[in-house]
Amino acid sequence: MRRPGGPLWRNGDFLLLWGAQSVSQVGSQVTGLALPLAAILVLHASTFQVAALNVVDVLPFALFSLPAGVWVDRLRRRPLMIAADWGRAAALASIPVVYAFGGLTLAQLYVVGFVTGTLTVCFDVSYQSYLPSIVEKSQLGDGNSKLEVSRSVAQLSGPGLAGVLVGAISAPFAIAVDAASFVGSAVLMSAIRKVEELPETLATARRRMHEEIGEGLRFIVRHPIMRPMLIWVATSNFAGTVLFSIFLVFAVRDLHLHAATIGLLFSLGNVGTLLGALLATRISRRFGIGPALVGYAAIGGMRSRSSSRRSSSLASAPSARTSTASASCRRSRPTGCSDA
Repeated sequence: MRRPGGPLWRNGDFLLLWGAQSVSQVGSQVTGLALPLAAILVLHASTFQVAALNVVDVLPFALFSLPAGVWVDRLRRRPLMIAADWGRAAALASIPVVYAFGGLTLAQLYVVGFVTGTLTVCFDVSYQSYLPSIVEKSQLGDGNSKLEVSRSVAQLSGPGLAGVLVGAISAPFAIAVDAASFVGSAVLMSAIRKVEELPETLATARRRMHEEIGEGLRFIVRHPIMRPMLIWVATSNFAGTVLFSIFLVFAVRDLHLHAATIGLLFSLGNVGTLLGALLATRISRRFGIGPALVGYAAIGGMRSRSSSRRSSSLASAPSARTSTASASCRRSRPTGCSDA
């Protein structure tokens, strides 16, 4: 059997980083579905409460991304990434433990979501700067490509696995899989042997954090391309968070879908993500980066509008059982029945 070729396959440190990310990516996909399902199925959360949970998950990215970027530039990245993995593992493990003793609450889900989101910000910012320290500059493209493949595979397999686990062992215990994945990631990251050099920012100068943040913000706001892209990404993420929250509640309570079916739907939907990653370079070369981005935004908007129309028609159409019960109720007690 022919072994995979290329210099990165002989780079043990990169393989450890790649393995760590692959494991944690699958686990994160499990929690991405299992955490809101725990709120819906176990704690019977309302639509607003589920939406608030998703907001809490992404809020650290808005609050801490810029300060974390400046902070990370002053530290060695690998110890910070390992600490973030252990912290996320501990926070997520608290959910199945507390649930086993009958004490799980929405407040705990909010706290865990915020803590894991904050640690994820630290990890992601560090991770983007850490890869060049273990691979050669000429290998960055290949390294990023391999890491992106792992992310795409996790997006395809993770939701389906989450649905199966939620159906088999309940949502809180499914989250334990993600906790275990972060433990595995921390162990693999700890095995990397290459010594990371001190970041140049710390070695040369120590400017005030607010000065560096202000410099970055001014650059983005004044940039003719990055400014509209930032607005577009922020708007898309906001709409996606709202849609995800509403869809889960709708799928569970109105469509009565099983967790495994919901996971399968998300996995099938993520096939488009993999195809997009495979075709992105070819499309941008054929049409140009700008037109390709505009086309993506337009298709995404039409898809969301089409989905909302289908959901509205499904929600407004009463089932045969509901129609029969309502008619019987009107015949027997014309004034004492509820439409619910």
